[in-house]
Amino acid sequence: MRHGGLLRFAGWAVIGLFLAVSAPARADGLVQADVLYNGYYQSVLGDCSGCHTKAGGALLAGGDPIETPFGTIVPPNITPDVETGIGRWSLEDFRGAMHRGIGRGGKRLYPAMPYPYYALMPQRDVDALWTWLQTVPPVSNAVEANLLPFPFNEREAMAGWNEINFRPGPFQRDPDRSDQWNRGAYLVRGPGHCAACHSPKNVTGGDVADRYLQGALLQGWFAPEITGDAWRGLGGWSEEEIVAYLATGTSGRAVASGPMREVIEASTSKMKNDDLRAIATYLKSLAGSDGARPTPVAADNPRMVAGGAVYRDNCAACHGTDGDGARNLIPALAGSAAVQQEMTDTLARVVIEGVQGASSDKAPTAPAMPALGWRLSDAEVADVLTYIRNSWGNAAAEVEARSVEDVRAKLK
Repeated sequence: MRHGGLLRFAGWAVIGLFLAVSAPARADGLVQADVLYNGYYQSVLGDCSGCHTKAGGALLAGGDPIETPFGTIVPPNITPDVETGIGRWSLEDFRGAMHRGIGRGGKRLYPAMPYPYYALMPQRDVDALWTWLQTVPPVSNAVEANLLPFPFNEREAMAGWNEINFRPGPFQRDPDRSDQWNRGAYLVRGPGHCAACHSPKNVTGGDVADRYLQGALLQGWFAPEITGDAWRGLGGWSEEEIVAYLATGTSGRAVASGPMREVIEASTSKMKNDDLRAIATYLKSLAGSDGARPTPVAADNPRMVAGGAVYRDNCAACHGTDGDGARNLIPALAGSAAVQQEMTDTLARVVIEGVQGASSDKAPTAPAMPALGWRLSDAEVADVLTYIRNSWGNAAAEVEARSVEDVRAKLK
């Protein structure tokens, strides 16, 4: 062997010895990196940032107020700050919050923190989320989370709420369904907590089980039905369209707005494509409300005639005379399930104050609709919505001017 060959052999031998000695440390490092990534991804699935990060504020340092039927709750600071965050919490405290709705010191949580859904998460994912949270920069930001009036501000009352509405336990697979369907069911029912917005609530604020994901009013927005129902749900959407909507906030059929815009930007646009497809598979499998489709309001009805005139003057330039919109920029109104929902609060709100669509790395251009409330009366808004809801094959109940008046008053 030549002298140079000996040197190379000796060099590789030293490197090999170093790698052999350091292998356990490197293996531990890879395991830790995997745990941290899994923890970050659990925060994406659970939309932690969407609630706990205020617009323009520090990551997870406390969110914007959430208006509930019982009063206001502010998502707290969950950075590892010792004084104002969760820096004094233990892993067991965190597990209790996620799986039982009981935080540090036995403090009961309100279900605005969606522990009834997080309870389905396996402990390894909860632990990974906790590990990742320890890496978030601590921020000193004191948040008064509970702004509820008496008696709802009494946390011990949550023991009774849990007895009525909460069934803790891990996710149970359906052995008769595919792995993809089961993954989608887990994501929707568990960390994604879709029912928190899209399922109607009972008088205590718990989900109405027999109307699962069939639409609900939340903070002045109507979260539409997202079952496989062909009329008001996602039955007319392809799985590819659902995936595109969740990934970008638009699919040609709809543009995400209001609270859903925040979900797209903070959560679903960051999910793996396989998970988005699993969600689509699961949602399309749900039977839904299966309501009786009404007879469309006659085209010669005075309100349809008036609404058509308002539409041509204010809407047709963007949405088209046939209501077909512009794919991935302006949603189609023809055949739109969102347009034909039972409640019209969102529709009236969008017309009155306009809307800004979601922006993500996959679709950075956020579509927008201008406000028309300054130029249209309540009656004109009601007429144009009635026209839209009963044209181009759509069929839905008329919109009354008084309901538009109510929406406008709430916006003020």
